[in-house]
Amino acid sequence: MADDEFQGKVAFITGGSDGIGLATACLLAQRGATVAICARRPDRLDAARATIGTLGKVEAHRLDVSDSQAFAALVADVAARHERIDMMVNNAMSVHYAPIAQLTLDHWRKDFAVNADAVFVGTKAAMAVMMAQGSGAIVNISSTCGMRAAPMMASYSASKAALIQFTAVAAMEGARRGVRVNAIVPGQVQTPATQDFNARAPEAAARTTDAIPMGRGAQPEELASAIAFLLSDAASYITGVALPVDGGKAAQLYMPG
Repeated sequence: MADDEFQGKVAFITGGSDGIGLATACLLAQRGATVAICARRPDRLDAARATIGTLGKVEAHRLDVSDSQAFAALVADVAARHERIDMMVNNAMSVHYAPIAQLTLDHWRKDFAVNADAVFVGTKAAMAVMMAQGSGAIVNISSTCGMRAAPMMASYSASKAALIQFTAVAAMEGARRGVRVNAIVPGQVQTPATQDFNARAPEAAARTTDAIPMGRGAQPEELASAIAFLLSDAASYITGVALPVDGGKAAQLYMPG
């Protein structure tokens, strides 16, 4: 893709202050897009704004995407001020680790509020703008946990699976209106959340990494490249897919040693 691939376009990225969201924001800004990011933590948001600002145009907003009314209003505000939204990346995530017997309903609802409800709200708001302008691309960030089962991940896995099916339905509704909707399905990615897990359970983390066919976790920039591809004109005939970017994990047949 050209260095100015997204010149004149506007992108909105949730969870844009670190990890996959930050890497994607940096890449899109570097390629010419005006990038609007949102996140909850003001310190990380300020640092992200400064980093992205060295590469291109950025605005940063403090927002919890589980506040549906505020989220929809922010998308509408960005669209009104820039007179368009061309790209939407629903990346914000919530995860609770617990066996089902110990998982609370509040934890279940929180994961769904961020991983499924907010994706619905963001996609709905962005699609309204994109359909009116006759073009746009949305990428929702799922997880291999939404395709394969893992103990202690019930609420996260179920919400990420819901995201994949919702993405397919949204793609069908947007297809005749110039709006493409796809999902990226990451495996292990070296984000702050993964680093926290590595620190808390180093042996389990090492086993998880070793079980990946490529023998390593991904860098956020590798996910950003896949997201940018699906947002670009190079993917103009791709919609409704859930693309694994996981070092081969989703395709792997487990064979006990």
